[in-house]
Amino acid sequence: MNLLLLLLTILAPLAPLGTGALAAAEQERQPDHESAPAPGSDIQTDPYLYEVILLRAAPGRLLDLVEVYQARIAAFEEAALGEVHMMRHSQGDQWDLLLLVPMGDFERFFSGVQVRRRRDALDEVGGTGPVWAARLDPLVAWRQEMFAWGPPPEVVNERFAPARFYHVEMFVALPGKREALLRQREMENEFLRAIGRPDNLVFTKAAGAEWDAFTLGFYRDLQHFAEEPSLEPGREDEAARAAGFEAANRIGTYLRTLIAYHHDTLARSVD
Repeated sequence: MNLLLLLLTILAPLAPLGTGALAAAEQERQPDHESAPAPGSDIQTDPYLYEVILLRAAPGRLLDLVEVYQARIAAFEEAALGEVHMMRHSQGDQWDLLLLVPMGDFERFFSGVQVRRRRDALDEVGGTGPVWAARLDPLVAWRQEMFAWGPPPEVVNERFAPARFYHVEMFVALPGKREALLRQREMENEFLRAIGRPDNLVFTKAAGAEWDAFTLGFYRDLQHFAEEPSLEPGREDEAARAAGFEAANRIGTYLRTLIAYHHDTLARSVD
């Protein structure tokens, strides 16, 4: 892998709604995503690539930042480039906004046709590359971006459609524990489904920020998130053991044997 290709794969803040700092280079070469294969879990049977953008607004500029991105998202979607989802922090981690941008795969995203489509679509709403970076700079105090494999857009869009409240969990695995972490996420989903609670969508790192995996939980509101299922005594433990845990009260403790650290955030939709 030559140096340019390596930079495109690792320093990837050039996706459609990101900074676009390497826009000229992306026209020349396409990153090789075979170095970061999509996982083969039963949750991600048809993995799809997304850009994940985390932003903390400059002091007093959050509403301006939201307005800029809402216009950008509208132009992106009007050009049939995919449905972008944005949420706003309620409590938890330091970011104000999270955006989930559909990409497909590296080869398609970095093709000349797609680069031109994005440039044309975004030209009137901040542009791309250095022009967009200069527009964004006074609005943003902190930014983090990554590429992640996740479920196909139809699954993601279906989950977002009725939801207005979200639980975002982001994980860095201990060395050698990444696959076990992904399996734990699947096991917890099995448990949640068994007790009648909404399960989570699982996303895994392809390139970018430090997170090995993150999950999105979807709820109507805070009350829905906090609901306790009405179950017969012992039913939670039975469901936990069926999913592979020792007991319901060992789900979290087992997770902590697999991770270096994690961040939890509750967020709301941006209307």
